[in-house]
Amino acid sequence: MSRRKRTKSKVEKIKESSDYLRAPITEELGNEDPNFSKDSYQILKFHGTYQQDDRDLREGRDKHWMFMIRGRIPGGKLTANQYLALDDIADKHGDSTIRVTTRQAFQLYGIIKSNLKQTFREINDAMITTLGACGDVVRNVMATPAPDIDGKQEQVQEVANQLSDRLLPATNAYHEIWLDGEKTYSGSEPNQNGNVEPIYGKNYLPRKFKIGLTIPRDNSIDLYTQDIGLIAIFNDENKIEGFNVVVGGGLGMNHRKKDTFPRLGDHLGYIPADQVYNTVEGIVKVQRDLGNRINRKRARMKYLIDEIGIEKFKEELVKRTGFEPEPYRELPKFEPDLYLGWNKQSNGKWFLGVSIENGRIKNEGKLQIKKAFRKIAETYQPGFRLTPNHNVLLTDVSESDKDKIDNLLRDHGVLPENELPNLLKNSMACPALPTCGLAITESERVFPDVVRNLQNVLEELKLENEEISIRMTGCPNGCARPYVADIGFVGRSLENYTVFVGGNPAGTRLGKIYKDLVPLDKLVDEIRPLLEIYKQERNHNEQFGDFWAKHDFSKALQEPV
Repeated sequence: MSRRKRTKSKVEKIKESSDYLRAPITEELGNEDPNFSKDSYQILKFHGTYQQDDRDLREGRDKHWMFMIRGRIPGGKLTANQYLALDDIADKHGDSTIRVTTRQAFQLYGIIKSNLKQTFREINDAMITTLGACGDVVRNVMATPAPDIDGKQEQVQEVANQLSDRLLPATNAYHEIWLDGEKTYSGSEPNQNGNVEPIYGKNYLPRKFKIGLTIPRDNSIDLYTQDIGLIAIFNDENKIEGFNVVVGGGLGMNHRKKDTFPRLGDHLGYIPADQVYNTVEGIVKVQRDLGNRINRKRARMKYLIDEIGIEKFKEELVKRTGFEPEPYRELPKFEPDLYLGWNKQSNGKWFLGVSIENGRIKNEGKLQIKKAFRKIAETYQPGFRLTPNHNVLLTDVSESDKDKIDNLLRDHGVLPENELPNLLKNSMACPALPTCGLAITESERVFPDVVRNLQNVLEELKLENEEISIRMTGCPNGCARPYVADIGFVGRSLENYTVFVGGNPAGTRLGKIYKDLVPLDKLVDEIRPLLEIYKQERNHNEQFGDFWAKHDFSKALQEPV
């Protein structure tokens, strides 16, 4: 019996026949169906939207179709007017909420197909694009979220802007379909003939691709979880002289596929500043040429590097760039920084970091954070920065306006960061049910209770001042980055989770599986004995994740507490 010949995955064939991201969207956009076909669904992602089914609103077997739209905002940087436009769009076309993502973008939910084109138009009229926010391309380019504090952050932001524009898909399809051929976004121009993709090629990348930039010590972007991580290194004049490059990170996995796993990136080397665009494009092209196009579960660049090794990968990069990276430069240890509270900028103004539980900007009960942000944007015109930890920074605030903004936020039920528990500030959850098609379990809707119940345990054990990061996802794809947290709850089956322990808030270590198939109502009970042992046996100032990373769970839990 002959062995079946391995061929490209179905998604690869869909991309190849899409006419550079046009078909079959163009044929289906104007029909009366509330949804697109499965083939269009794959191509829609490249345009920045996911077709979803709200499982809470289904009627029998009839799905309740809606769309989520994601923005592409390098470093999460918005003007006050852009934020106000998103606030309007969320009310007019969506479910009246704005979600800050862990990649510093926004997501709008509840948009119906007949309003999709108008929503894209209004987002672009605000000088924001959604092109390449999803799909098998380089997605939103992350950057350290703080505005300029010491002359470094804005330099990194500018490199992120340039990389984002250079790595946008070049096809005209987006502008033809949604904007009637017009161009409003201020980034790079699309190609005139619309049929050339000099970086991606006709089939684009094998899978999604993520890039993040930061400065020494600051790992708020979880650098080691990116396909490419760039750490800016500065000279004596405080100018970027080069970058340390990390490659091959990624967190997605599949519970049933043992050859899938979360992975932290490898140190590739150091490059001078004038080689950053050449190097990044070269790395993307290596993945384009050598990445797995047969098995999408193994298509991320982390698996390519895991298979061929970092030295072979470097050889392939040199073939495409003509430049060999220098040895990786030693740097200080990374530290977590949420940038919450008031912080002074280099220009003499201030920025305020506002903690947003699970990134959901909404009005609910006493917490009217969406109204508060709107009033602040209209009255004080600050900049807005979306952070990798679901929060918002209000930037360029005058000294005289600080108290007014504090009072406005408190009047709308938004507490200052010094009145919030550490555990809450260090928590993140993905959206999951009812809208995410990949969700196995609940996440965002149940996580507030989990966090508060665990906070009660911490207070009982006098551990409430510890910096413990905790994250939950409704599936193993890892959107809230649970595998690098001190404690991670990952959806496993209906109302059951895999518990990971032993990462750290700095994002430099993966956690390990502690328990599998733990019911939702038992999660806190399973963590409690770990906290009790940690309290009794830790060294001075030892963090929770550091303590458990060096212990054998089974052995430790057999010992009396």
